[in-house]
Amino acid sequence: RTYSSTETEGQLLNSFVQYFGDSLGRKIKRMPLIEETVLPGDSLLTLPVVIIGNGPSGICLSYLLSGYRPYLSPEAIHPNPILHTKLEEARHLSIVDQDLEYLSEGLEGRSSNPVAVLFDTLLHPDADFGYDYPPVLHWKLEQHNYIPHIVLGKGPPGGAWHSMEGSMLTISFGDWMELPGLSFKEWAASKRRNIKSDRVMPEEIACYYKHYVKVMGLQKNFRDNVYITSVSRLYREKDDEGGSQQNEDNSTQDLEMEDGQKSLIKRNWEVRGYQRATDGSHVPFCLFAENVALATGTFDSPGRLQVEGEDFPFVLHSMSDFGAAISKGKLRGKADPVLIVGAGLTAADAVLCAYNNNIPVVHVFRRRVTDTSLIFKQLPKKLYPEYHKVYHMMCTQSHTVDSNQHSAYTSFPEHNVLSFKPEMKCVLQSASGLKKILKFSIALVLIGSHPNLFFLKDQGHSIGHHSNQPITCKGNPIEIDPYTYECTKEANLFALGPLVGDNFVRFLKGGALGIARCLAIRQKKKHELIESGDGGGEGVP
Repeated sequence: RTYSSTETEGQLLNSFVQYFGDSLGRKIKRMPLIEETVLPGDSLLTLPVVIIGNGPSGICLSYLLSGYRPYLSPEAIHPNPILHTKLEEARHLSIVDQDLEYLSEGLEGRSSNPVAVLFDTLLHPDADFGYDYPPVLHWKLEQHNYIPHIVLGKGPPGGAWHSMEGSMLTISFGDWMELPGLSFKEWAASKRRNIKSDRVMPEEIACYYKHYVKVMGLQKNFRDNVYITSVSRLYREKDDEGGSQQNEDNSTQDLEMEDGQKSLIKRNWEVRGYQRATDGSHVPFCLFAENVALATGTFDSPGRLQVEGEDFPFVLHSMSDFGAAISKGKLRGKADPVLIVGAGLTAADAVLCAYNNNIPVVHVFRRRVTDTSLIFKQLPKKLYPEYHKVYHMMCTQSHTVDSNQHSAYTSFPEHNVLSFKPEMKCVLQSASGLKKILKFSIALVLIGSHPNLFFLKDQGHSIGHHSNQPITCKGNPIEIDPYTYECTKEANLFALGPLVGDNFVRFLKGGALGIARCLAIRQKKKHELIESGDGGGEGVP
């Protein structure tokens, strides 16, 4: 076996062995990584949990796995009397140690996941009714509840918040973006940051998340500049006590054989990838994990129209690219308008950005302006005046009203893009079938984004509510147990946040609670088995 040199290992995870060696015992003598060319035959270090994604979902899960526990505050009274009575029944227990199904029964909120609604109402009681009640929880750090884990992310802690357009305000209030145990307002005040309104810029949120990891002592669990290339199951034959193993792709066929044939049982997860070093080189690694938690969010792959000409360089798919084009002066002096496709908040942000830079806009979207599912219908005018300004223009400055398409803004409701032409023209089709050709300076397609789960078998298509279809936040989220957040179609694989339909930070925290409780119960059972002499040692069960 040829392992990485000491220098290369140090580049990868230089403090990893020492930290987890102290946590898991003296048996651990080498790093939990191998070169890509080495077969995973020997038992290297197997971690209880690997978290993929270091945005707010991954950060919150790390916080709970690090031993932080929420208890009902001594003087707290929840405005929901039924829930408060339930909380009083087990006041001596942390919420992690209570029956989440019992506590969340009968609660209603803006998430389809009951534990998300429960945790939100404990952290922000009656927030949807406009109240600003303090949390009814206080937090304790209980070291004995620590579950060893590692959080892997492409950039610094905070995930996609570090790459969002900095000039736009968040859709949620700053308080709703905060994580447990650290008030956003208090943090902002301590940093002498001038927060002018309840809504804040993504840059502020990104800084808060990065600081949160540091102040809560979670840095030892986080590794940045890490890119995952595969997450696969390992298997062994049932009658193979030696534990010879093969990976998922080679064993699927054996799993499907009839009784009496060779049968395989699932082992742990193998997580492969590389870490980008400071000199730009890629250093490969391999980890083994009993459990994997997916916290990748949905910003990996921008939604595409799948039409002819969409790959032309003048057709953009992100606000950051649009902002870069403006800052570089590419649109200065252009007579033709910017073509913006989409009817969500990101498209509205693009309209505002163009409007504020005196760039004419042609706005194309498929829905009617009276469609009740438009996001603008769900936003109070007083709190979101800029978005209602865009919606007002969508309604009143349609191409049917204003024939001058070179005015500051013109909307094309109920229109689809058929194709983009190399001479910077776009072919539109109305609901009645009428086609139009428009000339533009640059096109911006903002129709949502999707997670990129390429590192999973079949890109994760098998674990959604609709099998063999791509995972999407709204149409096909990952199917989970509503109280443990474990994938119903794959044991020991968990998911939280946008992957399970919780787009808002205030609700993704419930996923961390559900997973932490599930893993805490399993760890306790495992320790009981070991102490009774019925369980094995470390490594693959």
